[in-house]
Formats: sequence, C-alpha cells, structure tokens
Amino acid sequence: MLPTRTTAAAFCRMIKIEHSIFALPWAWAGAVLAAGGMPPLPPLLMLTIAMTGVRSFAMGINRIADLPFDRENPRTCERALVTGEISLPQAWLFCGVSALVFIGACACLNTLCLSLALPALIVTAVYSLLKRLTPYCHYWLGASLGLAPLAGWLSVNPASLGLAPLLLFCAVTLWVGAFDIYYAFQDLDFDTAFGLHSLPADKGPEAALTIAGFSHVLTSLFLLLFGLAARLSLIWYAFWLGISLLLLVEHRIMRTRDLSRVNMAFFTLNGIVSPLVLLGIILGLVF
Repeated sequence: MLPTRTTAAAFCRMIKIEHSIFALPWAWAGAVLAAGGMPPLPPLLMLTIAMTGVRSFAMGINRIADLPFDRENPRTCERALVTGEISLPQAWLFCGVSALVFIGACACLNTLCLSLALPALIVTAVYSLLKRLTPYCHYWLGASLGLAPLAGWLSVNPASLGLAPLLLFCAVTLWVGAFDIYYAFQDLDFDTAFGLHSLPADKGPEAALTIAGFSHVLTSLFLLLFGLAARLSLIWYAFWLGISLLLLVEHRIMRTRDLSRVNMAFFTLNGIVSPLVLLGIILGLVF
C-alpha cells in the first residue's frame, strides 16, 4: 500500500526532517572544499541523496530503539511510533529503504564511497544503544555528524583526504556533542529514573554545562585552524568570529537552565551555525 499524505507527514516528524539543516551544509562544505569551488552537479546531487538516506536511517533506528522509553517519557509519548500512527513494521521498512537509498547513492558516487557505506550505517546506528552504556554518547552522535564533511570531500575527491575536512570533522564532533548535552537537560529526571546515561544525568548539571562549554571553545579553535589549513581569505575569519559569538550566546542561555529556552539554544542558534560555515567557506574561497 502506498503511504498516504498523513503517513508521509508522520515519517517526516519521526525523523525530524527539519534537523537536516545540522548535517547537510557540512557535507556540502566538504564537497566545496574538495572542488575548490562549486562542485559538479551530479556528485553534489548524489551526496545530498546519500545524506538524506543515512540520516533517515539513523533517526528511524533511534526511534525504534527508544520506543520502550518513549512510551514512558512525557516529552516523547506523542511520537508517531508510540501512538501507532506509524507501526513498527512500517518503521523497519522505512529504515531498510533509507539504507538502500544511501547505499545506492554511494554507489553512484565512487567505489570508495560505496565501500564505506556499510561502516557509515553501523556508526550511525550504534548511537541509539550508547545512551544505555556511557554518558559520553553525545560525542558519538557528534562524530556521526562529523563524517558529513569527510563524506562531502570524498564524494568529489576520493583519491586523497586533506587536513581541512579532518579539522571540520573535529569541529562538528565537538559542536554536536555540546548541543546534544544541552538537549539532554530536558530528560534529566527521566534518564536518572530509568538508568539512561547522559552527562547531565551522570555528572550533574554544573559539570555537564562546563564540559559543553569547553567543547564549544574547542569547536571555535578547530574552526580557526580549519580556516588556516584551507587557506581561506580574511572573510572566513569574520564568519568564524560570528559563529564563536553564537556559541557563546548559546552557552549563556543554557547557564540559566531555563528549559523553555532549550529550543532556542538547540535548534534556532545551531540551525544558523552550519549554513554560516558553508557560506563563510564559499566566500572565503571565492574572494
């Protein structure tokens, strides 16, 4: 049976499609760096499809793995898998199709991307289990998204991997790890009660805020080093300063521990960071 418009909308909500803004610009940035400007359209299109596929797969797996907890958590009890708007077999089918789309797009890119497709799927799926094992699961999520600029680079230039995308990997890992710590504050009491691990639950709010703040400092440092490695023009450093200030604002918002402002810190501010990085890279290369 073909999915109805309502079911399609439920799947979009399940994978939080609006959060694609966190990953896609980093992948495009890697492609732009490898090409030294505008990359060819075919690999750019396949890269976009691949990123959409792997992110959809990872989010679907996460929803399936978290289903027992989502049923009990007041914040997540209205999710489509919990309410039955999407059935468990439908969710597994969605994950399977997303994985095939990802692998197919990688095959259209080059042999190296295809050979790395299965490891990438495993890396993104493992995060869903780590919150049961370690409070540092935030940084595994960060590393999963950190693969985006590396994927972008390899989609255009599989022959070699430069220092610049590796520095972006480090920046993204720490950036995502920090804002995922902030996001975890919403479930602090629930995670503690159900034995799930996060830095706020395991180390306490103050220690978690300190670790997240330090991660953002390192993010800024890696973005600065990235600009030097990529030999970007001075315009990049204006963007770097603006991004660093945004990270500072985010940290100051979270210092209040006002959960009503988590959405501003998590989505609004971080949704600005990745497009700014992409634009800064493009302008830094062009001028």
